[in-house]
Amino acid sequence: MFIQVPTDMDEVQLRQLQLKQQGETVTEEVIIRQAVLDIFQNVLDQIEDGHYDTADWADEALTVTDIDGVQTAVIQPQSDSFITDFRQNADATEDYLEQQAIKASGAR
Repeated sequence: MFIQVPTDMDEVQLRQLQLKQQGETVTEEVIIRQAVLDIFQNVLDQIEDGHYDTADWADEALTVTDIDGVQTAVIQPQSDSFITDFRQNADATEDYLEQQAIKASGAR
C-alpha cells in the first residue's frame, strides 16, 4: 500500500519508510506538516468544487489565498502547532481542518 497523504501516525511512519526506500530521508515533522496542508487543501477543493483557494504555511498557521491573490483566512493550530495536534489526535485534527476549511471557503 502506497501512502500519499498520511491520516495518522502509523501512516506517517509508513510514508517515512516508503520515502527512505526511494532514497529520501524525511523527518516525521516534515511528513506531518505536508499531510496537514494536503488534508486541508483537499477538503477546501472539495467544498469549492475545484481549486479556487490555495492553502500555505505561515509559520505554524495555515493561510488561505483566493484566486486573486488576496489572503482570506488564517487557521491557527489548536495547540502550539499542527504537528503536536496531529500527534496527539490525528482524527480530531482532521475534523478541525475540515471545519476550518468550511469556514475559510465561505461556504461558496
